[in-house]
Amino acid sequence: MPDPTPAVSAAIECELRFLDPAVHTSPALLGELLHPDFASFGSSGRAWNRETLVKELRARGPASAPATVSELTAVQLAPDVVHVTFDVDVNGRRAHRSSVWRLTGGDWLLYFHQGTAFTPEEVPPQD
Repeated sequence: MPDPTPAVSAAIECELRFLDPAVHTSPALLGELLHPDFASFGSSGRAWNRETLVKELRARGPASAPATVSELTAVQLAPDVVHVTFDVDVNGRRAHRSSVWRLTGGDWLLYFHQGTAFTPEEVPPQD
């Protein structure tokens, strides 16, 4: 596998920051990562925008356990767009996640995110 591009490396770094429980409880830190037009479909099925996500995560407080990330891959779709996919486990709740990061004003910002809940039994083995 070739070395990741600087854009891919930056988007992955931002994605991992986004998963940090300390970021979720800080509107300032979270705001540094979210695009003004951010949209998300959570693994619960709920739709989010920048304002509703910041409000919800602040009210929810810190996660009781950090997220465990696996199967992380990323591809640069355009000079200013990176698509990141991965699986995450938080307290036994698992989800496939997909994020689109856009270079905006010199910063990589999360533009779109989707999570799909799954259980290990639902995932066929990889060849």
